[in-house]
Amino acid sequence: MTDQRYLKRTIVKDTAASRILPEQERELRIFLPPGYNEVLSYPVLFCQDGEDFFNFGRVATIANQLILDEGMEPFIIVGVDVDKKKRTSEYAPDGELHDGYVTFFAEELLPYIESRYPVRRDPQHRVLAGDSLGGTVSLHIALRYPHLFNKIISLSGAFYPASQEIAARSGLMDHMSLFMIVGLQETAFETDSGTYDFVALNRAMKQILKEKGAAILYSEHEGKHVWGFWQKHIPSALKAFF
Repeated sequence: MTDQRYLKRTIVKDTAASRILPEQERELRIFLPPGYNEVLSYPVLFCQDGEDFFNFGRVATIANQLILDEGMEPFIIVGVDVDKKKRTSEYAPDGELHDGYVTFFAEELLPYIESRYPVRRDPQHRVLAGDSLGGTVSLHIALRYPHLFNKIISLSGAFYPASQEIAARSGLMDHMSLFMIVGLQETAFETDSGTYDFVALNRAMKQILKEKGAAILYSEHEGKHVWGFWQKHIPSALKAFF
Protein backbone atom coordinates (compact mmCIF):
# COMPACT_ATOMS: atom_id res chain seq x y z
CA MET A 1 0.00 0.00 0.00
CA THR A 2 1.37 3.43 -0.98
CA ASP A 3 2.26 5.74 1.90
CA GLN A 4 -0.23 8.62 1.84
CA ARG A 5 2.62 11.11 2.26
CA TYR A 6 3.84 10.23 -1.22
CA LEU A 7 0.44 11.12 -2.69
CA LYS A 8 0.40 14.63 -1.22
CA ARG A 9 1.98 16.17 -4.29
CA THR A 10 1.95 19.73 -5.53
CA ILE A 11 1.41 19.62 -9.29
CA VAL A 12 0.70 22.88 -11.11
CA LYS A 13 -0.81 23.07 -14.59
CA ASP A 14 0.89 25.69 -16.73
CA THR A 15 1.13 26.78 -20.37
CA ALA A 16 4.20 28.01 -22.24
CA ALA A 17 3.50 30.40 -25.11
CA SER A 18 5.37 29.88 -28.37
CA ARG A 19 6.06 31.76 -31.57
CA ILE A 20 7.61 28.63 -33.05
CA LEU A 21 5.05 25.88 -32.49
CA PRO A 22 2.07 25.84 -34.88
CA GLU A 23 -0.41 25.78 -31.97
CA GLN A 24 1.49 28.69 -30.35
CA GLU A 25 1.53 27.13 -26.89
CA ARG A 26 2.32 23.94 -25.01
CA GLU A 27 0.64 22.51 -21.94
CA LEU A 28 2.88 21.74 -18.97
CA ARG A 29 2.52 20.11 -15.58
CA ILE A 30 4.97 21.18 -12.88
CA PHE A 31 5.85 19.14 -9.79
CA LEU A 32 6.98 21.29 -6.86
CA PRO A 33 8.85 19.24 -4.24
CA PRO A 34 8.02 18.88 -0.54
CA GLY A 35 9.06 22.00 1.35
CA TYR A 36 9.11 24.05 -1.86
CA ASN A 37 10.32 27.59 -1.20
CA GLU A 38 10.69 30.26 -3.89
CA VAL A 39 13.75 31.75 -2.20
CA LEU A 40 15.67 28.51 -2.76
CA SER A 41 16.95 27.10 -6.07
CA TYR A 42 16.29 23.63 -7.41
CA PRO A 43 17.61 21.17 -9.98
CA VAL A 44 15.06 20.44 -12.71
CA LEU A 45 13.92 17.34 -14.58
CA PHE A 46 12.28 17.90 -17.98
CA CYS A 47 10.05 14.99 -19.09
CA GLN A 48 8.90 14.44 -22.64
CA ASP A 49 5.42 12.84 -22.81
CA GLY A 50 4.67 14.81 -19.66
CA GLU A 51 1.17 13.48 -19.13
CA ASP A 52 2.36 9.86 -19.41
CA PHE A 53 5.33 10.39 -17.10
CA PHE A 54 3.01 11.74 -14.40
CA ASN A 55 0.07 9.35 -14.92
CA PHE A 56 1.76 6.08 -15.92
CA GLY A 57 5.34 6.65 -14.76
CA ARG A 58 4.16 8.07 -11.42
CA VAL A 59 7.23 10.29 -11.49
CA ALA A 60 5.86 12.81 -8.96
CA THR A 61 4.97 10.11 -6.44
CA ILE A 62 8.38 8.47 -6.87
CA ALA A 63 10.11 11.84 -6.47
CA ASN A 64 8.17 12.49 -3.26
CA GLN A 65 9.22 9.13 -1.86
CA LEU A 66 12.91 9.64 -2.70
CA ILE A 67 12.94 13.16 -1.27
CA LEU A 68 11.00 12.33 1.91
CA ASP A 69 12.48 8.94 2.76
CA GLU A 70 15.87 8.68 1.07
CA GLY A 71 17.21 12.18 1.52
CA MET A 72 17.36 13.04 -2.17
CA GLU A 73 17.84 16.76 -2.80
CA PRO A 74 14.47 18.31 -3.73
CA PHE A 75 14.03 19.01 -7.44
CA ILE A 76 11.35 20.40 -9.76
CA ILE A 77 9.80 18.31 -12.55
CA VAL A 78 8.53 19.88 -15.77
CA GLY A 79 6.29 17.53 -17.75
CA VAL A 80 5.92 18.70 -21.36
CA ASP A 81 2.71 17.37 -22.89
CA VAL A 82 2.49 16.19 -26.50
CA ASP A 83 -0.32 15.66 -28.99
CA LYS A 84 0.01 11.93 -29.70
CA LYS A 85 -0.99 12.52 -33.35
CA LYS A 86 2.04 14.82 -33.78
CA ARG A 87 4.41 12.94 -31.48
CA THR A 88 6.48 11.13 -34.11
CA SER A 89 6.70 14.26 -36.24
CA GLU A 90 8.03 16.26 -33.27
CA TYR A 91 10.22 13.65 -31.60
CA ALA A 92 11.81 11.80 -34.54
CA PRO A 93 14.82 13.65 -36.03
CA ASP A 94 13.45 13.22 -39.56
CA GLY A 95 9.96 14.41 -38.59
CA GLU A 96 8.68 17.59 -40.20
CA LEU A 97 7.94 19.25 -36.83
CA HIS A 98 11.15 18.12 -35.13
CA ASP A 99 13.31 21.19 -35.70
CA GLY A 100 10.55 23.47 -34.44
CA TYR A 101 10.00 21.43 -31.31
CA VAL A 102 13.72 21.25 -30.48
CA THR A 103 14.07 25.01 -30.98
CA PHE A 104 10.97 25.67 -28.85
CA PHE A 105 12.32 23.48 -26.06
CA ALA A 106 15.65 25.25 -25.76
CA GLU A 107 14.80 28.79 -26.79
CA GLU A 108 11.27 29.27 -25.45
CA LEU A 109 10.40 26.60 -22.88
CA LEU A 110 13.63 26.75 -20.89
CA PRO A 111 13.61 30.58 -20.56
CA TYR A 112 9.93 30.44 -19.59
CA ILE A 113 10.58 27.91 -16.81
CA GLU A 114 13.56 29.92 -15.59
CA SER A 115 11.43 33.08 -15.46
CA ARG A 116 8.63 31.42 -13.46
CA TYR A 117 10.30 28.91 -11.16
CA PRO A 118 13.51 28.98 -9.06
CA VAL A 119 15.44 26.44 -11.11
CA ARG A 120 19.21 26.41 -11.30
CA ARG A 121 20.63 27.76 -14.53
CA ASP A 122 23.60 25.44 -14.89
CA PRO A 123 23.36 22.47 -17.30
CA GLN A 124 24.76 20.26 -14.53
CA HIS A 125 21.44 20.75 -12.74
CA ARG A 126 19.16 20.03 -15.73
CA VAL A 127 18.11 16.54 -16.79
CA LEU A 128 16.12 15.52 -19.88
CA ALA A 129 14.00 12.36 -19.66
CA GLY A 130 11.99 10.41 -22.21
CA ASP A 131 10.59 7.03 -23.12
CA SER A 132 10.97 5.55 -26.62
CA LEU A 133 10.93 8.51 -29.05
CA GLY A 134 10.95 10.77 -25.99
CA GLY A 135 14.41 9.44 -25.22
CA THR A 136 15.35 10.09 -28.83
CA VAL A 137 14.28 13.74 -28.86
CA SER A 138 15.96 14.29 -25.48
CA LEU A 139 19.26 13.18 -27.00
CA HIS A 140 18.79 15.39 -30.05
CA ILE A 141 17.97 18.43 -27.91
CA ALA A 142 21.22 17.84 -26.00
CA LEU A 143 23.19 17.38 -29.23
CA ARG A 144 21.77 20.60 -30.67
CA TYR A 145 22.21 22.62 -27.45
CA PRO A 146 25.20 21.11 -25.59
CA HIS A 147 25.72 24.33 -23.63
CA LEU A 148 22.22 23.93 -22.12
CA PHE A 149 21.69 20.18 -21.68
CA ASN A 150 24.08 17.29 -21.05
CA LYS A 151 22.22 14.80 -18.82
CA ILE A 152 19.70 12.38 -20.31
CA ILE A 153 17.43 9.61 -19.03
CA SER A 154 16.47 7.31 -21.92
CA LEU A 155 13.89 4.58 -21.27
CA SER A 156 13.97 2.23 -24.27
CA GLY A 157 15.10 5.00 -26.61
CA ALA A 158 13.87 4.72 -30.20
CA PHE A 159 17.30 5.20 -31.73
CA TYR A 160 16.43 4.50 -35.36
CA PRO A 161 19.08 4.76 -38.12
CA ALA A 162 18.46 8.50 -38.62
CA SER A 163 19.32 9.13 -34.95
CA GLN A 164 22.40 6.93 -35.11
CA GLU A 165 23.65 8.76 -38.20
CA ILE A 166 23.25 12.15 -36.53
CA ALA A 167 25.05 10.97 -33.39
CA ALA A 168 27.85 9.42 -35.46
CA ARG A 169 28.39 12.74 -37.29
CA SER A 170 28.46 14.72 -34.03
CA GLY A 171 31.61 15.80 -32.29
CA LEU A 172 32.99 14.77 -28.93
CA MET A 173 30.42 14.11 -26.19
CA ASP A 174 32.68 13.88 -23.18
CA HIS A 175 30.48 16.47 -21.46
CA MET A 176 27.40 14.22 -21.73
CA SER A 177 25.98 11.65 -19.27
CA LEU A 178 23.21 9.17 -20.06
CA PHE A 179 21.13 6.68 -18.10
CA MET A 180 19.90 4.10 -20.64
CA ILE A 181 17.73 1.03 -20.14
CA VAL A 182 15.99 -1.32 -22.56
CA GLY A 183 13.81 -4.40 -22.10
CA LEU A 184 14.98 -7.77 -23.35
CA GLN A 185 11.50 -8.47 -24.73
CA GLU A 186 11.68 -5.43 -27.03
CA THR A 187 13.26 -7.26 -29.94
CA ALA A 188 10.31 -6.97 -32.34
CA PHE A 189 8.30 -3.92 -31.32
CA GLU A 190 5.80 -2.59 -33.85
CA THR A 191 5.83 1.19 -34.34
CA ASP A 192 4.05 3.48 -36.78
CA SER A 193 7.17 3.39 -38.97
CA GLY A 194 7.92 -0.34 -38.86
CA THR A 195 8.99 -3.18 -36.56
CA TYR A 196 12.26 -2.67 -34.70
CA ASP A 197 14.63 -4.50 -32.40
CA PHE A 198 15.02 -1.96 -29.60
CA VAL A 199 17.73 -3.99 -27.90
CA ALA A 200 19.88 -3.82 -31.03
CA LEU A 201 19.09 -0.11 -31.52
CA ASN A 202 20.12 0.73 -27.96
CA ARG A 203 23.27 -1.35 -28.09
CA ALA A 204 24.28 0.40 -31.31
CA MET A 205 23.58 3.89 -29.93
CA LYS A 206 25.41 3.07 -26.70
CA GLN A 207 28.50 2.14 -28.72
CA ILE A 208 28.34 5.31 -30.81
CA LEU A 209 27.98 7.52 -27.74
CA LYS A 210 30.70 5.65 -25.87
CA GLU A 211 33.12 6.14 -28.75
CA LYS A 212 32.33 9.87 -28.60
CA GLY A 213 33.32 9.98 -24.93
CA ALA A 214 29.90 10.13 -23.28
CA ALA A 215 29.51 8.67 -19.77
CA ILE A 216 26.86 5.95 -19.97
CA LEU A 217 25.04 3.98 -17.30
CA TYR A 218 23.48 1.27 -19.48
CA SER A 219 21.52 -1.82 -18.53
CA GLU A 220 19.20 -4.41 -20.03
CA HIS A 221 16.38 -6.00 -18.06
CA GLU A 222 13.45 -8.36 -18.42
CA GLY A 223 10.69 -6.13 -19.76
CA LYS A 224 8.52 -4.99 -22.63
CA HIS A 225 8.04 -1.61 -24.30
CA VAL A 226 5.45 -0.44 -21.76
CA TRP A 227 5.18 1.94 -18.81
CA GLY A 228 4.89 -0.98 -16.40
CA PHE A 229 8.54 -1.73 -17.21
CA TRP A 230 9.82 1.85 -17.31
CA GLN A 231 8.14 2.89 -14.06
CA LYS A 232 10.18 0.29 -12.14
CA HIS A 233 13.42 1.93 -13.25
CA ILE A 234 12.52 5.59 -12.69
CA PRO A 235 13.90 5.53 -9.11
CA SER A 236 17.29 4.31 -10.34
CA ALA A 237 17.24 6.89 -13.13
CA LEU A 238 16.56 9.73 -10.70
CA LYS A 239 19.24 8.50 -8.30
CA ALA A 240 21.75 8.56 -11.16
CA PHE A 241 21.42 12.33 -11.54
CA PHE A 242 19.90 13.84 -8.39
